[in-house]
Amino acid sequence: EDLEPLRGLYRGESPVERVLVVDTDVHQGDGTATFHNGPGSPLAGRLFTLDLHASRNYPARKEECTYSVGLPDGTDDDGYLDALAGGLDRAIDEVRPDLILYNAGVDVYENDKLGRLSLTTDGIRRRDMHVVRTCRGAGLPV
Repeated sequence: EDLEPLRGLYRGESPVERVLVVDTDVHQGDGTATFHNGPGSPLAGRLFTLDLHASRNYPARKEECTYSVGLPDGTDDDGYLDALAGGLDRAIDEVRPDLILYNAGVDVYENDKLGRLSLTTDGIRRRDMHVVRTCRGAGLPV
């Protein structure tokens, strides 16, 4: 019942019991973390987050995510993609999700004045392709 809104988005035949949110926005996904980690949350053990973010960016106080990957200011394409590859593989292996929701934030772009990270347009494209290919390779809808 608690995942019913997500089930409505999913058009597959298998049941959805475990969802992994992959959040690549430059800010920590504090809303998602709070949503599933709240006291007595019915989504505990069902909704998980892999969050890559600029560690010194807003919010200053980070919420507890399932997998939180704080990146230093100026992280470039290669550093970001290395962190993403390790984090995504680990999260998929440990969570064993039925569905992945992907937040493909573009404020990681090198010319974003508030972003603090330094991904190029090609790096963002490679990031997105890595997420989609990894999920599809694991047989997971994304």
